[in-house]
Amino acid sequence: MGLKRTLIDVTPLRSSPPFRRLWIGQTLSGFGGQMTLIAVMFQVWQMTKSTRWTGAVGLAQAIPLVALGLFAGSLVDRVDRRKFYLLTISGQAVCSLLLAFQGFLGHVPAVGVLGLVALQSCFSAGSGPASRTFIPHLLPKHQLAAGLALRRIAFQGAMLLGPALSGLIVGGLGVGACYLIDALTFIAALYGAFGLPQMDPGDEPARPGLRGVLDGLSFLARTPVIRGALLTDLATTVLSMPISLFPLVNAERFGDNPRTLGLFLTAIAVGGVAASLFSGTFTRFPRPGPAMLGGSATWGAALTLFGFSPNPWAGLTFLVIAGAADTVSVVSRSTVVQMHTPHELLGRVSAAEQIVGQAGPDIGNMRGGLVADATSGAAALVSGGLLCLGAVVVVGATAADLRRSSTSPHPHTAAASP
Repeated sequence: MGLKRTLIDVTPLRSSPPFRRLWIGQTLSGFGGQMTLIAVMFQVWQMTKSTRWTGAVGLAQAIPLVALGLFAGSLVDRVDRRKFYLLTISGQAVCSLLLAFQGFLGHVPAVGVLGLVALQSCFSAGSGPASRTFIPHLLPKHQLAAGLALRRIAFQGAMLLGPALSGLIVGGLGVGACYLIDALTFIAALYGAFGLPQMDPGDEPARPGLRGVLDGLSFLARTPVIRGALLTDLATTVLSMPISLFPLVNAERFGDNPRTLGLFLTAIAVGGVAASLFSGTFTRFPRPGPAMLGGSATWGAALTLFGFSPNPWAGLTFLVIAGAADTVSVVSRSTVVQMHTPHELLGRVSAAEQIVGQAGPDIGNMRGGLVADATSGAAALVSGGLLCLGAVVVVGATAADLRRSSTSPHPHTAAASP
C-alpha cells in the first residue's frame, strides 16, 4: 500500500470516459507540438546562427498570450467552453499546415517563420484557458490533483519522445516533415474535444469586454494564495528559462549535431516523467504551496549546476533533476489555482495561469538569449539559476498564505462577482 500511494493515481482515467478521451487527444497533440518546438528552434538557428533570434521564437509565442490571454479567458467564461476550444485548436492546426508548407518551400525568411508562430500563439491564447477549465468540470475535487498530474505526465511524455524524434526527422527529412506531423496530431485533439459534454460557464457568466477582464484581475488581487503561486512561477521562469540556450550549448558541447539538440529537452522530460510516475508523493501531500516553493528552488539550483558543468553528459543529468522539480512545481501550482477558484471565474484565472506558465518561459528564453549574446551561454545559465533561487526565497518569505495553503475545501466567499 505504501508503494501504491507513491505512484501516479490513474483513477481519473478509469472513472471518467470524457476525461480519458481528452487526455489521449491532448497527449498525441502535445507530441506534435514538442516536435514543432525543436523544428522551429533549429530552423531559425540555421537561418541566423544567433541566440537573439532563437530567443525571439519565445517572444513570438509570448506576445499574443500576454496581449490576448485575459480577454480570451473572459470570453471562455461567457460561452460554451467546448465549442470555443474546438474553434481555437482548429486554428492551431491550420497554422501548423502553413508552417509545413513553408518548411517544404524553404524560402521563407526567419521573420516569416516567427509570424506563423505568433499567429498560432493567438489561437493558443484561447485554447489554453478553455482546456484548463475542463478538469474541474469532469472530475470530483478529490481527484483534481491526480488529474493534473496525469495531464502533466502526458506533457512530459510528449516532451520526452517528441524532441528526440524531431531531431532525427529534421536531420533526415527536414523541418517541413515535423510541422506536417504536428498538423496531423491535431486530429487526435479534435477527437478528444468532440467527446466532451457541453460546458456552459455557469450561472454568472463574465461581463463583456474589459469589465469581465477587470473582474478577473480583481479576484486575483484579493486572493493572496493564487497571487503568490503565480508570482513564484513568473519569477522562476522569466529569470531562468534555458531552452533558447540549447542550440548554443549543443554547438559548444556536441558539435552542433541536430540529432543531439533534442536531448536537452528529452533530459528535462525524463525527470518530469519520473516525478509524474511517483506523483503520489506530492499529489497526496496536503500542502501544495510549500511543495511548489521547494520544486521551484530545486529547478533554479539544478540549472545553476547545469551552467557550471563542463561535461555534457553530467549537464544532461542536472537537466533531469530540473525536469523533476519543474513537474512538482507545476502540478502543485495548478492544484493551488484550481482549488481556490470558483467555476464562473475559472476561464479568466486559467488565462492568467497560462500567461505565467507559457509566456513567462517565452520571455525567459528571450532574456537568456540576450544575456548569452552579451556574455556566454554558461553565464546566462548560472545567473538565471541564481536569480531564480533568490526570487523563490523572497516570494516564499512574503507569501504566508501560499506557505499555509491546503487541499482542504475552501469556501469561495471572497470570490463573489462584483
